[in-house]
Amino acid sequence: MTRFPTLRALAEAPLDDVLNHWAGLGYYARARNLHKAAQQVIENFDGDFPSDIAQLQQLSGIGKSTAAAIVSLAYEKPAAIMDGNVKRVLTRVFAIEGWPGKAEIENHLWWLAESLAPEQRCGDYTQAIMDLGATLCTRSKPRCTDCPLHALCKAFASNSQHQYPAPKPKKDMPEKHCWFLVIENNDQQLLLEQRPPTGIWGGLWSLPQIDKTDTTTDAIHYAQKLAKLHKAPESVEEYAPLRHTFSHYHLYIYPLKLCFAESTTGIRGSQNFRWNDYKQIKQLALPAPVTAFLKKAGYLETRPLAEISEV
Repeated sequence: MTRFPTLRALAEAPLDDVLNHWAGLGYYARARNLHKAAQQVIENFDGDFPSDIAQLQQLSGIGKSTAAAIVSLAYEKPAAIMDGNVKRVLTRVFAIEGWPGKAEIENHLWWLAESLAPEQRCGDYTQAIMDLGATLCTRSKPRCTDCPLHALCKAFASNSQHQYPAPKPKKDMPEKHCWFLVIENNDQQLLLEQRPPTGIWGGLWSLPQIDKTDTTTDAIHYAQKLAKLHKAPESVEEYAPLRHTFSHYHLYIYPLKLCFAESTTGIRGSQNFRWNDYKQIKQLALPAPVTAFLKKAGYLETRPLAEISEV
């Protein structure tokens, strides 16, 4: 809020700056959507934030529930929301069985939410039902006796609070394995890649990545071609693997440090790769696991790379 105090300040800021402030929070699509939505309000609505649900849903990252929350909280218009807290309250109070992500159950929850939304003090109601789920009707250890709805709650009456809402059916998480190439040149610079704007870590700067099915020799050759380095690296070191879990798979990261006794500014075929000294690295928006690794390896310390000790 300090860095982007107005809608226009956010819209006109470089995406890299927005992502840098968001770094470490995860769900980077949210930062990109915030930035894009601000630009859309400036461009399509003359800087006036919409108060209509249909118009709000035209903005990047704003769906039905978020649009309704904005309408009710900011404009005091009747509208029903459906975040995780509200789902938990409704499934317990009405003892609604089944996973709420299933279409027929979700539709039933929306019907309930819309039928319960009041015409007056709609902003207070929206805030209250969210806070009820966040503070009393919590996922674990719900404070049922303090809840103003406990006399109406079917789950409380049957002492079955922990059965609601039903969890998403479990499935085995797939695994992916990749090399992270820690490519250092003779100018004490590290090669980083800016990820594509969409997808995992969209828009953030990361270490070059290739599939682990490639051998160490393959990884070295790829690094040489990428950075237009002609000699073999002076040293090659494999770090202990890391694991990072996304919502839909586990990523196993195998950092491979390649130190080259060459200086180069050329990078093969893409503007998404850039050599960075240690001061530049500190200013970039990096994914959390990359930041953690670079800190552990010493690359985010305020001293030249040549003086960094090994992990």
